[in-house]
Formats: sequence, structure tokens, C-alpha cells
Amino acid sequence: MAYHKVNADQRAQGHSPYLDNDELQATALELEWDMEKELEEPGFDHFRLDGAVQHHPGNSQSPDLDLEPIQPSSSPKGRFQRLQEDPDYVSHYTRQAPKSNRCRFFRILKVFCTALILFIFGLVVGYYARKKCPSPPASQEPNDPHIYHEILKEIKAANIQQIYRDLLQFPGEDDVDIAMKILAQWRSQGLQDVRLVNYSVLLDLPGSSSNTVTLESSGECFYPSGQPCSRDPKTLHSHHLLYSYAAYSAKGTLEAELVDVQYGTMEDLIRIQAVMNVTKKIALLKLGQSPLLYKLSLLEDAGFGGVLLYVDPCDLPKTTDLADKAFMVSLNSGGDPSTPGYASIDGSYRQNRLNLTTLLVQPISAALARKLLALPADGVQEERCVPLQLPAAGKKIISLNIQSVTTYKTISNVIGYLKGAVFPDRYVIIGSYHSSLSTYGGQGWASSTAVITALIQALALKVERGWRPDRTLVFCSWGGTAFGNVGSYEWAEDLKRVLQRNVVAYISLHNPVRGNSTLHPIASPSLQQLAAESQSFNCVERTRCAGSNVSSVQIQGDSDYFINHLGVPATQFSYEDIKASENSSFLSEALFPVHATRTEELDPSFSLHETIAKLTGQVTLKIANEPVLPFNALDIALEVQNSLKGDEAGVPQLLAVASRLRDTAELFQSDEMRPANDPKERAPVRVRMLNDVLQSLEKSFLVHRAPPGLYRNILYRLDERTSQFSVLLEALEHCKLHQSNETVQAALSEVLNSINSAQVYFKAGLDVFETTLAGKK
Repeated sequence: MAYHKVNADQRAQGHSPYLDNDELQATALELEWDMEKELEEPGFDHFRLDGAVQHHPGNSQSPDLDLEPIQPSSSPKGRFQRLQEDPDYVSHYTRQAPKSNRCRFFRILKVFCTALILFIFGLVVGYYARKKCPSPPASQEPNDPHIYHEILKEIKAANIQQIYRDLLQFPGEDDVDIAMKILAQWRSQGLQDVRLVNYSVLLDLPGSSSNTVTLESSGECFYPSGQPCSRDPKTLHSHHLLYSYAAYSAKGTLEAELVDVQYGTMEDLIRIQAVMNVTKKIALLKLGQSPLLYKLSLLEDAGFGGVLLYVDPCDLPKTTDLADKAFMVSLNSGGDPSTPGYASIDGSYRQNRLNLTTLLVQPISAALARKLLALPADGVQEERCVPLQLPAAGKKIISLNIQSVTTYKTISNVIGYLKGAVFPDRYVIIGSYHSSLSTYGGQGWASSTAVITALIQALALKVERGWRPDRTLVFCSWGGTAFGNVGSYEWAEDLKRVLQRNVVAYISLHNPVRGNSTLHPIASPSLQQLAAESQSFNCVERTRCAGSNVSSVQIQGDSDYFINHLGVPATQFSYEDIKASENSSFLSEALFPVHATRTEELDPSFSLHETIAKLTGQVTLKIANEPVLPFNALDIALEVQNSLKGDEAGVPQLLAVASRLRDTAELFQSDEMRPANDPKERAPVRVRMLNDVLQSLEKSFLVHRAPPGLYRNILYRLDERTSQFSVLLEALEHCKLHQSNETVQAALSEVLNSINSAQVYFKAGLDVFETTLAGKK
């Protein structure tokens, strides 16, 4: 086409006489034919008209068309547009729009109709997909009190009672068998992610026959319960008699004089050592007043060779009749004795630790203690209980025979996860325990497991409707608790690095109903306010709600590792009987063979179990869902100040550091926690930073060493009677016995460093927030 057009132009400009009208007409017709031909050729559509939409037909190749002179790179305009700009083009001819325009219109209409059909189809599919799939929960829903109420109302006493009775029907007596049953039960309640975690650990189990105590003067032989020794096979292999022993005690036979040491306090030892040599003698020791391991360490240091351990009936509530029953205790401070400080996994080095003490320790009943003391059977005189005591005159020689067997056994933990929707890397652990001694030690394990299972059931119902907690909930049923919290120690040592970073709080369900008189809440200082508020919440729908004080005292059970090695805030609710005396503390260290009906006698309607479950659930939901962790920094500082009472040397210096800690905690709480709790001022990054600070509040108060039986976490007191730091009290007592100030100075230094470390930690947190604010400005 380009060739013909150029010739026509030249001829027009030159007015050649050799070109007549016929030639001109032929030239015009040829030009028109060529244009129409090229407009219809597919290759033309590669070039765009101004203001037109470019379309791509299926075939873009034309073997007869030379595209060299009209490449897009040489001109931004299309080939047809350049022809229109030529003045000669208009003068040559006028004609209709080419057929390609009409084709393009139909193509556009076809594409438009296809897109419209696809859009309508997408709307229909989306509608039905939305209808079938539930929408995710709203972000503000998890911490709505109405949600808490809906979950907690599903916890009913009748359900807990049924679960409790089902647990007692488990035929298996082995730890693994019971754990498997609990795992299946939790899954049936709707908890999907449940795992069984096994560890092979060294346990100290009873021998083939019961231990014995023999009076050398008369030759009378007694079992720990006070029954005379018998050759009757039924008596020899009685389950209750076999499990009346001290796990991890020294083994063998010891014949020596019996020495009444009462509660084994420093004053008792000073009094006794002033009048006799106690080396290799047998101490008659009452359980209570202070931790058993601490008292045994004092007796071992004094040189005793053996210990007969009993519970004075005057220290028990009047409703409890355990005078003729012996019990079991564990002398293990925690975990597998063969792998101290590290997990007992395959390949771990196993230490040869058959005995954890040089003392031969044997628990006996109060009835046998009376016989050894030669006291009348009735100790009640004129409505007043007379404590047991060895008469001044007389010397008792006894022979103590202890035989137990150390062997490796498998213990199992049941671990269930309910993953958090917002902070899945933050764990709130709720722990119960299951029996490791068949039915020995009462049915506390069944109460504990029934309560945690009822809580899982209530939460699972809400999860089915699309709800999830903000933080991950970890439900644990521990094995090996009776032998020294073996299951929880091994699991926590196995996951130590993860737990140090991720665990927010530990909520204990250890023996939730051990009496029916008073509610006894225990919480670390940072959680005391939350525990008190949860009691008030639970009382709203109850006609009567007895007030109870929340305290930070040492407790039994699997919270031990989390409190003393991880510095995790912990809490526990339980019902107890009114204490009979001030010496009643630490009596729960004894595991009595209580009959299975005891729990249902204490709480026939299971209303107390329901209360414990709801209180535990309320605290769990608050910690798991509140945007800012409900921990109180100022309460820790106040607890520290209250624990520094006395006029001992060094205390004024401690008070000065404690005062600085309180000032920093007040500033932290007012400047950082108040804005974070206000949704209008809340910034996600600052909230996460704040929670990281709150999560580690108590880690500063872990001392390197503590006497046996005393907490490494100095924020916990020995019991309600004492208000001072336990390590300071023990150091002062130790000073009286050894006439040395060295232990006192070491204890003061430990406490001072802990308080100062906490103050520095708070200050560093404040500095980080100030830097962040300055950077934003």
C-alpha cells in the first residue's frame, strides 16, 4: 500500500500528461482495495486507534504482511491513524467504517456479558459459603464478661459428680492406664489436642511386707498402723499397711533409744541436745508447724539415725478420725531423683541415688505413738485435747525395720492444649493430678480431675460456637505427684526454655475439697487482687458468700516447680476444715488411706466442687483474655515491705531498697498500666511490652538456695502465722543453734539482691516505655 500511495502523490504533484483519467481512477481504486484488504488483515489489530481499547484476537500472524516500516517503536500512532492525517487520503474517497469496528463491538459485548455472568456466579457462591462457614469471633468478644458468664454457667455440680464417679470406675491401677482413660475422657469432651507424655523415673516403692517397729523391753512387734505383727497373708500384704512408709528413706534396721522431739523445732533440738547425746538415736517427731524436709534436715545434722513420724490428734479437726491410721510421705524435694535438675529422657545420665537421706524414716499412727509412749488410749480430758508427750521418767529402746524397693517405672502426664487466637505463644497452665498409688491417699485425685474435666467441658461448648481464648490454655493432669511431683518436674525440665519464655500463670487444682468449713484461696502477691475479685464475682448469684482472705503461703502439689524454678505467678482455691491448732500447717504432706466415700461425705451435693470450678474458671478466663495481664505490681512491693519486720542487723538497709521498689512500682502502675487498661489510649505494641514486663515480675525473687522444704521464691511465707521472709526466719533460727552470724548475713544478702533486682527490673521497664514515647514524638 505504501508503494502505490507514493506513486499517486508524485503523479498528482507533477501533473503528468501521460496519466489520463482512466489511470487516475485505476490508481484510486487500487489504493482503496489495498486499504480495505489491510484493514481486514489480523495484523492490523496490533496497533491502536487513539481513544480506542486494544483487543487481542486469537491469531496475530500474517506471513504476507511486511511490518518493517510501521513498527510501534518508530511511531506512537497507529498505521490507520497516520493515513487519516494525510490530506490526500480524504480527497481520494469517502466510505463506511471498516468491518473490523463492527467485529470489535461484538467482541466487547461478548466479554462484558461473560464478566457479568462470572460476577453473578461469584456472588451466589460467596453467599452460600458464608452461610455454611461461621464467621470468626469479633476481636472484642473474648474479654467480654458476658462470655465468661456463658461459659461458667455450663459448670454444674451434677456434671462434676458424674465425672467423679466415672473416674472411680477406672479398672486400671497403673499410672499409665489411668492417664489413658483421662486422655480419652478429655477428647470426648471436645478438647482435640491432647497428648500423653511419658517419663521413666526412679520410684521408691514398698517391699513385699510391711515395715515394723519392735519394743525391745517386751518384744512386741507392731505394724505402722499399731496392729500387732501377724503371719496372716492377708495382713502381711495389706495394701494400706504396705503403703504406710516414707518414700526414699534409708533402708535397714536400727535399734536405739526413742527420743521425743515434739515438732522438731530449733527450740526443741536446743533443749534436747542440752541434756543428752542424740547420735544414732530415733526421734519421735510430730508432723506439722514447718515443712517435713526442713525438720528432717535438722535432725540429720544433729546426728539422729532414725525418725518415727506421726500426726498428733490435737492438730486434726474434730471431724477427722485418723488416730489408728498410718500414712505415706515422700522425702523427695521434686522430680526424678536419678536426674536432678534435668529431664529423664532417653540418653540422660542416671545417678545412683537410692536414698535421699541417711535417716531411717517411718510414719506411724497416733495409736502406735501412744503405745510407744505408754500413754492411756483416751487423750481427751474435760473437752480439752492433751497433746502427746513422752513422760519424764522412763527410757524406751525400740528396733526399727525399713525395707522398700527402688525401681524404674513409667509415669504419664496428660497434656491438653486449647490454642489462643491472639497470643498463642503465651500459656496459662491449669494443673490437676491423677493417682499414682492406686487408691491410696484418698480420692483427692478424682476430685481434682473431675473439676478440671468439667472446666474443659464448659470451654469446649463455647469453642464449638467459634470462640477461642486470646492466650493458649494448657490443661495438665500430672502423674507421680505423691512421690515428689515427679511428673510436673520432668515435663517442666524437659520444656524449661519454652516455659521460661511463654508461661504466664499456673492455676492449681490440687485437692480442691479437703474439708467443707472454709474457702482457702492462695495466690502469689501479683494475683491476690484478682483472686479476691473472682470470689466477689462468684458470690453475685449466691445468697451467702463467706469472706476469705487471700494469702501467699507455701502450698502442696505440682505448682512447686512453676513457683520456685520459673517464678510464675500461681493461685489455688480449695475448701478446708477449720484448723484445730496453730501447728496444723503442713499436715497435708501426709497421704492417709481415706475411704472412697470421704469426698462425697464432705460434699454430698458437689456444690463445693462447683464453686471451686467456677472460681478457677473465672481466674483462668481473666488471665487468658484480658488485653493487659491482671497482675498487680504494687502488691508485690507492699508484700516485700510487710515481710521486712524486725530489728535484726541489716533490715534498715533492706527497708530502704524496698521503699525504692515501692516508689518505682507505683510509678509503673500509674504511668503504664492505667493507660494500657484504657481502650482509648491502648496501643498494641505498648500492651505487648507491658505484658512482657508483668509476666516476669516474680522471677527476681528466686533466691539461689533455700533450706530443704522452704520455697526459693521468697514472696511466699511459711504459713499464716508468719509474716517475715522464710529464709530470714530460718537463718535467725540457725543462728540460735550454731551461735554463728554467717547464715544470717548470707540470707540478708540474698533478700537484698532480690529486692534490688526487682527494682532495677521495674526501672528498666519504665525506661523502655519512655524511650518509645520519645521516639514517637
